[in-house]
Amino acid sequence: MKKEQTITIEKIEKMLHGVPSQTLKVERHLAGYAETNLFTDYFKTQTNGKGTSIAYQVLPGVQLSLNTFLADQISFQHEAHDHILEINHCQTGRIGWNLKGGTSVYLGTGDISLHSMDRCADSVMMFPLGYCEGITLSINLTEFSKNFPDILQEASVDVKQLYRNFCVPEKSISIPFNPDIDCIFKPLYKVPEHLRIPYFKLKVQELLLYLSSFDPEKSGLTQYCSQQTALIKEIHHQLTEHLNQRYTIEELSRQHLINTSSLKEIFKGVYGLPIATYMKEYRIRKGMELLRHTDESIAEISAKVGYETQGKFTKAFKDFTQTTPTGYRRQYR
Repeated sequence: MKKEQTITIEKIEKMLHGVPSQTLKVERHLAGYAETNLFTDYFKTQTNGKGTSIAYQVLPGVQLSLNTFLADQISFQHEAHDHILEINHCQTGRIGWNLKGGTSVYLGTGDISLHSMDRCADSVMMFPLGYCEGITLSINLTEFSKNFPDILQEASVDVKQLYRNFCVPEKSISIPFNPDIDCIFKPLYKVPEHLRIPYFKLKVQELLLYLSSFDPEKSGLTQYCSQQTALIKEIHHQLTEHLNQRYTIEELSRQHLINTSSLKEIFKGVYGLPIATYMKEYRIRKGMELLRHTDESIAEISAKVGYETQGKFTKAFKDFTQTTPTGYRRQYR
């Protein structure tokens, strides 16, 4: 458990404090444009957690949403359009989808995915770590081409080529973290509210300039079969629901009929860490949650999250958070 991850979870909890459970709160800013793309009459969501999506109509046909989620997953239903390009960026946490065609893609910090809205029209957005901050940018290429910005015309950006590269392929295009992507997206999360729409306009054009010269064949994130990721989630459920038990890779492999190398590779692809490292951090995260939200003793919490003694839990807790469980509870409250 890195200290910054601890701070992120607490920050998201505070940001979403007033949002009711099982609710996605949408806030719209049209800036004089007619609303298009995602939040239409057909848009429906359902979640086991909560979240907010602050949506800005940046340009005709271009909508950018700042998303904050504290949930395991959110199901989305919206219109299916192959001419609307959807771009998702993960800032913190992890994001995953089961897309049309039976493929799954998972993003970590700084990664982006690109696909048409046709591929995710009735999909579930999953958050393997239980939280996420990110951006969804949807571009109606047909409408956008009618109001094409001068700078993109000057650079000879071809809307039809963007469509061929990122909307037509049978699988999502994903780009792992790199400095160019980071420079485009990272400032979007920090810009003052009164500057957001003009700043977003600039950054959307910068992103399209970048994508116009990007080779989609260089997509770098591994995609998996949805059946494989479903099995990994079953294994994750088993591990996290029985924290008092310690399973070996070999035991899990035999029980779920998956070879050990695939188990290790796909688990890391979905959850971002090797199984042993993830479970060590998960136990500490669960302990932190219990320290924040219950009055249970340290000994009781230690046993609940799978430590034989309070001393072993305290040592592991301090190694990750640089403070003791007692100190953390006192600081939080």
